[in-house]
Amino acid sequence: MLDLLFRGGNMLAILGWLALAVAPLLPRHKARLRAAASLAVPLLFAAAYLGLVGISWGSTQGGYGSIAAVRALFDSPGMLVAGWLHYLAFDLFVGGWIAREGERAGLPHLLLIPCFALTFLFGPIGLLAFALLRAGFRRRAPSLTAEA
Repeated sequence: MLDLLFRGGNMLAILGWLALAVAPLLPRHKARLRAAASLAVPLLFAAAYLGLVGISWGSTQGGYGSIAAVRALFDSPGMLVAGWLHYLAFDLFVGGWIAREGERAGLPHLLLIPCFALTFLFGPIGLLAFALLRAGFRRRAPSLTAEA
């Protein structure tokens, strides 16, 4: 059961990231794709997380007070899958934020794709890449409009 939930979560996350990547290509469906990818899927992961923590919490000796306690917490297969779903949910939620903020800032969508990949694979590194991209784009934008 846990292996199925783990694999299913991975596939659903990949579909969510693909939806964020292609949403601008489907303008009539962009809002729905973004909402599904960055809100509905993370909420589904949150519900699964709640269930797994509820089932698994009492069977572990771990906690959050030290690295040894966190290691012990994730020795429980249920808590390990819950932790993985936690990462998938928050990274995808951040990906949706990157998509919305990138559009609001006028960034070309193709420049967001590497940020999506980095966020999916390395979480905070993708967020950092987006922040740097947006900051660099803001600095260049006034000079481009002044030359035009």
